Amino acid sequence: MGRRESDLLAAVDDLERTRGVDREMLLQAVEQALVSAYRRHRPGAGGDVVARIDRETGEPRLFLRKEVVQEVKDPDREIGWDEARRIQPSVQVGDVVEIPVEVANLGRIAAQTAKQVVMQKLREAERHMVYEEYAQREGDIVTGLVSRIVGKNAFIDLGKTEAILPPSEQVQGETLRQGQRVKVYLVEVKMTNRGPQILASRSHPGLLKRLFELEVPEIQQGLVEIKAVAREAGSRSKVAVWARDPHIDPVGACVGPKHMRISHIVDELGGEKIDVIEWSPDPEVFVANALRPAKVGSVTLDPTTKTAHIVVPDYQLSLAIGKAGQNARLAAKLTGWRVDIRSESQVQGEEAGGL
Repeated sequence: MGRRESDLLAAVDDLERTRGVDREMLLQAVEQALVSAYRRHRPGAGGDVVARIDRETGEPRLFLRKEVVQEVKDPDREIGWDEARRIQPSVQVGDVVEIPVEVANLGRIAAQTAKQVVMQKLREAERHMVYEEYAQREGDIVTGLVSRIVGKNAFIDLGKTEAILPPSEQVQGETLRQGQRVKVYLVEVKMTNRGPQILASRSHPGLLKRLFELEVPEIQQGLVEIKAVAREAGSRSKVAVWARDPHIDPVGACVGPKHMRISHIVDELGGEKIDVIEWSPDPEVFVANALRPAKVGSVTLDPTTKTAHIVVPDYQLSLAIGKAGQNARLAAKLTGWRVDIRSESQVQGEEAGGL
């Protein structure tokens, strides 16, 4: 039997060394599985059966644990004191004795059981390693291949595992194709009974933020900071940036020479329009900047209602509001202020009417 047992311990030691699986935990798992295997082979067997694997030789043994009593009422779980003394002379009533159970081919059963447990633990270890790797990247972007599309869900092959891209996280109007290489934002990584489950997104504002961080060296160096992002995925976004050094143009740094940096981001997002605006600690200036490309005449803030009352030249009104109100809506998301936009003629009319 020695060959199989030494193979068992060798496999356990190798798994501990290469995968970081605790040796004792693994041997205990094999012992538990061995008891289960015994019960499958002896479906009518009752009592408290335990398995022991010798930590030095790997030899497996099975024992039936029974309580020592004066009068036996449950033969599966109790043993008489006289009989128990033949096994262990010093035993007392109330003690528990372990009676060896002889099982034919126990070594072979143990080897098969151990192999199954080792493979199970190996899969668990690999799943845990994948989970640890991607849990650290939650809130980051990764590149993967669209491996399959099931219903409206797209699955992204990340190499070691797969991420799900549900309809709610896809970009409206974007058609994904099997085999297509895409960048996705890791929204959530959690462990399930089937292994790590990764929720990916193409519509999350974080994807846009991380793309800027990857594309703009000044952001990587900490010279330029992204203060806020507002996004309507697939259509239009606004990004507020700020430079710690007054000599650095944060908008210019993000746009890049000949618009090259922002062009790469726009291409990755399938042509999504991106307005890069300068953030300001002065909320009036920030709100005015957020409405670009429209030119703002004046901004009056009402802190009690968190409303910014904005007046623009008549010819800038439609541009300030945007198609279906998109420019105003994005500006509100970006700044956190509700925007109330009126033209100069509207304001003059209201003032005349109030006289």
